[in-house]
Amino acid sequence: MPRVLLHSDANSYYASVECLYTPALRGKPMAVCGSAEERHGIVLAKSEAAKARGVQTGMAIWQAKKACPGLICVPPDYELYLHFSAKLRRIYESYTPLVEPFGLDECWLDITQPGMRLAEGERVAQELRQRIRRELGLTVSIGVAENKVFAKLASDLRKPDAVTVISAENFRSVAWPLPARDLLYVGPRTAEKLAHAGIRTIGGLALADTGMLEYRLGKNGVMLQAFALGLDRSPVRAGDAREAFRSIGNSATPPRDIQTPQEARWMLHLLADSVCERLRALGLRAGQVSVSLRDGDLAGHSCQKILAHATHGTGQIAQAACKLLEERLLPLLPYRSMGLHCGGLKPENAPVQLDFWGEEAARAERLDRALDSLRYRFGPAAIRRASSLADTGLSRVELTGQRVHPAAFLREGCVRYDQP
Repeated sequence: MPRVLLHSDANSYYASVECLYTPALRGKPMAVCGSAEERHGIVLAKSEAAKARGVQTGMAIWQAKKACPGLICVPPDYELYLHFSAKLRRIYESYTPLVEPFGLDECWLDITQPGMRLAEGERVAQELRQRIRRELGLTVSIGVAENKVFAKLASDLRKPDAVTVISAENFRSVAWPLPARDLLYVGPRTAEKLAHAGIRTIGGLALADTGMLEYRLGKNGVMLQAFALGLDRSPVRAGDAREAFRSIGNSATPPRDIQTPQEARWMLHLLADSVCERLRALGLRAGQVSVSLRDGDLAGHSCQKILAHATHGTGQIAQAACKLLEERLLPLLPYRSMGLHCGGLKPENAPVQLDFWGEEAARAERLDRALDSLRYRFGPAAIRRASSLADTGLSRVELTGQRVHPAAFLREGCVRYDQP
């Protein structure tokens, strides 16, 4: 049975939400930006007026203001964006339970019904677009197609406030002339490899020799060619809150570079405190730890480690992260930013292998939960590690606004994994 899928993308999402609460910003060149003082000084989102004057997401604030004199910069309010993301999702779920988030501002919807055609999907998309504008004051661009890749591509073609259909009849004329980098999962490096092979359009990718693509890109090349041919059959995965948690993490850019091994270890303990507090709040244990960083040249590096036993203990996670640091990453000092992520998640009440250190681990867990309670009641700065007393400025890092939220958090809020 042919599918009817929608991909809805909220236009200039952060900037649009800010304009709802500050009407004076409407129609003006404005951008949601990080803090230049705290070295998060880039454009996170921009209004259509700012976009028309050359402001781009990811641009440094000074570059944006040079391109657009008089640009209004406002700080991000992530809790507000989460709030409206949940509202959007509730509207989507009134049409179908099959809603798959793709970030805060994008979702796929599977509205397939027996005998339904894309023309009916276009009608539903128009209704959905108008309803969101009427109820939330936001505009969305919606793509309609028989697969997720083309639905996503269609939503990118006309912005803002539009509906676009890519069908089996028109995809060669609509999709194939577009740059290959416009296709989902074709990043800058893949686009560069394709260009070296003389492939610059989606059509060129579709018609390329499959063996050559596999040689240059591996199985990924074969998959991308199937996408270009309209053969993506991946389902829209709604899932529940439990299935959507793949990893939980934090990253932070401190006010100055991390210069010494001691400072790097202190930052990892700070990140572990935040990440493990959330693991415990959600009733999860992690079986894998990864550490990421950006060096002084803003090049990214990462490494990961499988744990012997799944845990949500701050000390165990921090110890594993510090071991990764010492074995793999110390030569890259100084660091501009660091991140810690936990994967391999499972419920904390799942069976675990017993060991001789069970009582010690139990004491550590009681201590962790006591600290969680203190921070919940009196704030995250209520109790700190003694090592932070020697800090020379890094302690001003504020982590709650830099958390990496899984899709389920955006849909459900903070829901324990072991709740029914």
